[in-house]
Amino acid sequence: MIRRVWPLVAAAIALGIDAYVLSGVLPSIADSLATTVAAVGLGVTAFTAAYALAGPLLSGMLIRGSTARALLIALGVFNLGNLITVVSPGTEVFLASRVVAGAGAGVLTAVATAAAAAMVADHERGRAMAMVTFGLSTGTVAGVPVGMLIGNQLNWRWTMALVVAVGLLSMVALTVKAPTIPSLPASRAPAFAVLRSSKTLAGVAAAFLLGVASLGLYTYLLPMAEARGLQDWGFALVWAWGIGGVAGSALVGRHLDAFGPRTLLIALPAVLLGGFAATWVFTAPAAWLIAAALWGGAGWTSVPTLQQALTGDRPEQAMPIVAFQMAAMYLGSAAGAAAGSSLLANGTDPGDLSAWALMPAALALLLTGWLGIGTLRAHARRRVTRLACQAAD
Repeated sequence: MIRRVWPLVAAAIALGIDAYVLSGVLPSIADSLATTVAAVGLGVTAFTAAYALAGPLLSGMLIRGSTARALLIALGVFNLGNLITVVSPGTEVFLASRVVAGAGAGVLTAVATAAAAAMVADHERGRAMAMVTFGLSTGTVAGVPVGMLIGNQLNWRWTMALVVAVGLLSMVALTVKAPTIPSLPASRAPAFAVLRSSKTLAGVAAAFLLGVASLGLYTYLLPMAEARGLQDWGFALVWAWGIGGVAGSALVGRHLDAFGPRTLLIALPAVLLGGFAATWVFTAPAAWLIAAALWGGAGWTSVPTLQQALTGDRPEQAMPIVAFQMAAMYLGSAAGAAAGSSLLANGTDPGDLSAWALMPAALALLLTGWLGIGTLRAHARRRVTRLACQAAD
């Protein structure tokens, strides 16, 4: 199965690197462009906003005719935006380039996830979608430290050149594999039509809240650790979070295919709550390392779990649903980071940020719990219907 979807995984790795790599080189970009860190930081906002709008609005339009062509166009736009970032002479061009890259990334994520699910048998859909998340998490985990290393040794433009290189390799792989990528159904209904379903609305809202809690709080992992006297453990904690995320997204697919998403819909937000509570209460390095790994694992594993819950009985609507889910997650990440900045500016101790993150995580648990109960009821109804048909025969 992995041999079929690996070009999509490679594209997701490039996207994962790009989404967070700038956070490690913001000061050097600001110096190079003769501006402030705050102005350069708007690049993250520009990327996220374009990502959130382009995925739901443009994906359906682009897949009409050929899914492979849509993937190559999205990846081409993504690469073009990053190439413009590499050569940006000033702040205006830099910010515009992040809009272009974000638009390509938004379409790419939605189409790649839906295409991965369509390339495999029904009993492998969970693993296929989880592999795209595995690419995103791997790119995020490896991209930030590698990007910082390249930026420190050379400069930030070489850091972004790394993203372009990975993206170009992905384009080559997708071009070779284009004949094997099936066409996705292109609905004539507007993308927003999927939001008429209360199930989809609850899933999108849960994705937003999980983005606020998990990815938003991750922005402040190092100052949180420093506030608890663990400044010497910062690098280890970043890697513990990342290893948890990569391992979780790599392993969850088999569970989803074998047992469905219903138990994980409740278990994963609960684990996230436990991780946040542990970082708030404890100061021991071992407790923080375990909590960081669980936090990263639960946060990233919730992505394919929600996808399976929302699209398992509606595979023909997978692309717009995933587009809204991922847009909500990245918007939640931006909102969480902004909320954390506001709390710190108003005197909140960095070590207490995890206590604030308990609130969106608990709300997410309520929504995913409701989805889990609904999935269980639907499974029970299908089982009763099947047994009734067998008895009639």
